[in-house]
Amino acid sequence: MLAIIGGSGLSQLANLEITRREVLRTPYGEPSSPATFGRLGGVEIVFLARHGYGHTLAPHEINYRANLWALRELGVDEVIAVNSVGGIGTGMGPGVLVVPDQIIDYTSGRKHTFFEGADQPVVHVDFTLPFAGRVRSLLLEAGASAGLTLVDGGVYGATNGPRLESAAEIARLQRDGATLVGMTGMPEAALARELGLSYAMVALVANWAAGCGDSAERIVLEDIAGILDEGMVRVRALISEHARLLPV
Repeated sequence: MLAIIGGSGLSQLANLEITRREVLRTPYGEPSSPATFGRLGGVEIVFLARHGYGHTLAPHEINYRANLWALRELGVDEVIAVNSVGGIGTGMGPGVLVVPDQIIDYTSGRKHTFFEGADQPVVHVDFTLPFAGRVRSLLLEAGASAGLTLVDGGVYGATNGPRLESAAEIARLQRDGATLVGMTGMPEAALARELGLSYAMVALVANWAAGCGDSAERIVLEDIAGILDEGMVRVRALISEHARLLPV
């Protein structure tokens, strides 16, 4: 089963033929939202709104463990995460769609593993390639099939938020090799790996990060809504084509 985790700008899938909704409970508390079930391209989909349906949860307040655990318990084995990001690298301007292949974690204070506590064994999971190659490849194939332009590869730098970064912080991320910056990619990606879920990300660049491009002096937040509205139309088309290409 395929799950979509929607971020800022994607609190619902307008093209999803909804069949039911389910309120979920987990050993880690409540997920961000009820799970919405439906069909897309003949494939059963589960949709979860990362920030809640009313966009009420800030990045550091999201119960990432409950979200991923609930999806696994529902029988999900593949996850596409949709994230709104700031662009750092060349060619990563507003409106660009990216399928990242790497991630750097700058977050702190978040519950970032299922393997903790006296009753849990010490477990180390391989995270060399944080995003599932098969899911990434199918997303890129779906983009080409739908006539969408996608950037193949990028390094997502995950910061705490909810404030945006300083220009010096972005300069540091750029020196580290990050080409995108966001606030929700971790620990989500690592938790998915711990549960054995095939996880990949579609990142929509909503603005230039601080100190970059037309954000050299400040980020004009009022300009972001229009970018998200237009970009998420393409994200929905991408997800629909991805679902169509999956074996039924």
